[in-house]
Amino acid sequence: MNKITISTNPTFVAFNTIFSREVGRVFRIWKQTILPDPISRALYLLIFGTFIGRQINLGNGLSYIDFITPGLILMTIITNAFTNTSGSFFSAKFQKWIEEILVAPVPNYIILWGFVAGGIFRGMLNGILVYITAILFGAQWLISYWWILIAFGFLASVIFSLLGFYNALFAKSFDDISIIPTFVLVPMTYLGGVFYPIKTLPSVIINGQSYPIWQWLSQFNPLVYLIDGFRYGFYGVNEFNVLGSFGFCIIVALGLFWINLDHLRKGTNLRS
Repeated sequence: MNKITISTNPTFVAFNTIFSREVGRVFRIWKQTILPDPISRALYLLIFGTFIGRQINLGNGLSYIDFITPGLILMTIITNAFTNTSGSFFSAKFQKWIEEILVAPVPNYIILWGFVAGGIFRGMLNGILVYITAILFGAQWLISYWWILIAFGFLASVIFSLLGFYNALFAKSFDDISIIPTFVLVPMTYLGGVFYPIKTLPSVIINGQSYPIWQWLSQFNPLVYLIDGFRYGFYGVNEFNVLGSFGFCIIVALGLFWINLDHLRKGTNLRS
């Protein structure tokens, strides 16, 4: 009798190994990776959505708590996606076990996507938990366009996981992985339309003329398009063209993927 053998694709095994480790890490330290965000976002919803939000009329048919809910969820997705990938990959560098993967016959794109997929998983998981929290605080639970919501949420997690990987590549210490969150993510978030419509940003008066400079600058912020598209998925309300926003963010994601893959191929800060 002939013996039946089942061949396993080694590329899939490599990806599954890295991804499974990342998922296991998320649940193993759940007090750091899962618990904090629903609690912190609950405070945002309580203070801004409930107490202050009752006094705010945006004029677009949405209550303030409904307006900020998509932004808070997306904030959760991007911060978790970034933090998970940057922290995990830098730990791999610091503990030297990344060298075991680099010498193995594993394609660089599999290594990259293994870590990025872990960030996507954590980001989307925490996003769902914050959505449930928002419903408990009175936000709408009906969603207008599920596919658009999922597409923008997934794309946001991809972009910021890739950004986290890039940060970890160049980080020399654990303090370095907080540079981009502090000096890039925070300004992008607060100037990204989470708490207000972009059109409400004030104009700058120069020689008696009004120029919407802040609105112009905001158009170079990928987070503006992610939040706007994500909000459209929830309520069908948007400021920018949804397809244009999605296309712009796809270009950003592809650019970050190519940059990370190129540095990984060169062994930037990975081979001494």
